[in-house]
Amino acid sequence: MKIVKINPQKIEDDLIEESIRLMKSGKIILYPTDTLYGLGANIFDENALKELYSVKKRSTTKPISVCVSNIDWIPKVAKISSKKLVIISKILPGPFTIILKKKDCISELLTGGSETIGIRIPDSEICQKISQKFPITTTSANISGQETKKSVDEILEQLDTELGLVIDAGPSQVDKASTVIDFTLNPPIILRKGSGKFSSDLFD
Repeated sequence: MKIVKINPQKIEDDLIEESIRLMKSGKIILYPTDTLYGLGANIFDENALKELYSVKKRSTTKPISVCVSNIDWIPKVAKISSKKLVIISKILPGPFTIILKKKDCISELLTGGSETIGIRIPDSEICQKISQKFPITTTSANISGQETKKSVDEILEQLDTELGLVIDAGPSQVDKASTVIDFTLNPPIILRKGSGKFSSDLFD
């Protein structure tokens, strides 16, 4: 298993290209986000998604969120009005997961059989670059139901499995996952308070 230690302020193009190539070939990678570490797989690869659920020992009835590189990707994977897209563009990139109705191109395996999808654009250069060719999963790097560790060594010890690539940017600097906001409702509501701060004034 290849482990690459990086300075998140200086990301090599070769690492980005390798990450994309591995995920395109069905591999799972461990990567840093603006919150906790995430496990990345190509969301359009059913076999990779099945492997991801297996790695996490996670029930396939539980959805897995998606990381996209920019706002323009959101209408490609989810149903969204132009008004809501403007609102979302005010908080993304950032530590938020946005819940929207999924488009037909999104597998129900990814969404746990539901018609909604969770979308992130982390405020992280590496996240945005490794998801530039296709959206990737951004589920927390842990065994389902267990604590998400902050250091790569602890994460790998807990997962106890081989990954395609491990990108080590040092211990996570935050303790919480993202704030989850359900934009299928009007007005949107916060489902989980995390590391992101959100004002309902944005809905006015």
